[in-house]
Amino acid sequence: MPELPEVETVRRGLASHVLGRTVARVTLLGHRVARRHPAGPADLADSLTGCRIDAVRRRGKYLWLVMRPPELPGGASACPFALIIHLGMSGQLLVTSPAAPPGPHLRATIEFSDKTDTELRFVDQRTFGGMAVAELVPAPGQPDGVPETLVHLGADPFEPAYSVAAVVEAMRHRDSAIKRALLDQRLVSGIGNIYADEALWAAKVHGQRSCSALTRPALGRVLAAAAQVMERALEAGGTSFDALYVNVNGASGYFDRSLNAYGQAGRPCARCGTPIRREPFMNRSSYSCPRCQPRPRR
Repeated sequence: MPELPEVETVRRGLASHVLGRTVARVTLLGHRVARRHPAGPADLADSLTGCRIDAVRRRGKYLWLVMRPPELPGGASACPFALIIHLGMSGQLLVTSPAAPPGPHLRATIEFSDKTDTELRFVDQRTFGGMAVAELVPAPGQPDGVPETLVHLGADPFEPAYSVAAVVEAMRHRDSAIKRALLDQRLVSGIGNIYADEALWAAKVHGQRSCSALTRPALGRVLAAAAQVMERALEAGGTSFDALYVNVNGASGYFDRSLNAYGQAGRPCARCGTPIRREPFMNRSSYSCPRCQPRPRR
């Protein structure tokens, strides 16, 4: 699933193409793309038609467009709302020519009233992603607020409201494993399996270490490492292991060439040369160095 660097890469690419444009028509294909919108696909399409895109925002792994509705009768301004777009496992937002073939996994098309040679397409092979609208509510560090359905998410390391000290204090009161805490989007959003393993490798901490057993400086090092590795991944356009994650122009990220732990089972650790090990974790896998990241004692 795309994590913070991948979604931020998409957000930046999207902003350069859609800001200030007005939606002329929305076409939704299949019912799953709008399953998170209770009123159904027709209502979702109607609610977007005629709206101007004022901003493209993100928190963690979630992306949303700030939609400005047309003026009400008498010239009154309508309140902006959010179009939430979750990429799921394989969702792609592509800015492309209307003449381009639709392809077998096209789920939604957004056409614009300026009649330019581009439109926005949502492509999703595995259909875990989707779209929904939500009201915007005030949130620290978010100039337009956040969608009301996402207020439970913690701030991510790229937000002004993010506080390492606050997250460290919250972790210190948990007996759960540090990797579980890193993946808890209520604590800090945007970190997934890939960047959790990379952060733990950089901080020399095993993912099964209990949060309450780690010192505040150790927890701070893990969180700092997570922010640093995601910053480097963002510079590389994110991590692409296959064609399912691409930017809005169809380009893949190349941070997979810089991974030190995730997916490196059997390869020598870049620090000490010990082969990286793979362990089962929550129906997924964890990767770590047996020497640099010793398992905790039971």
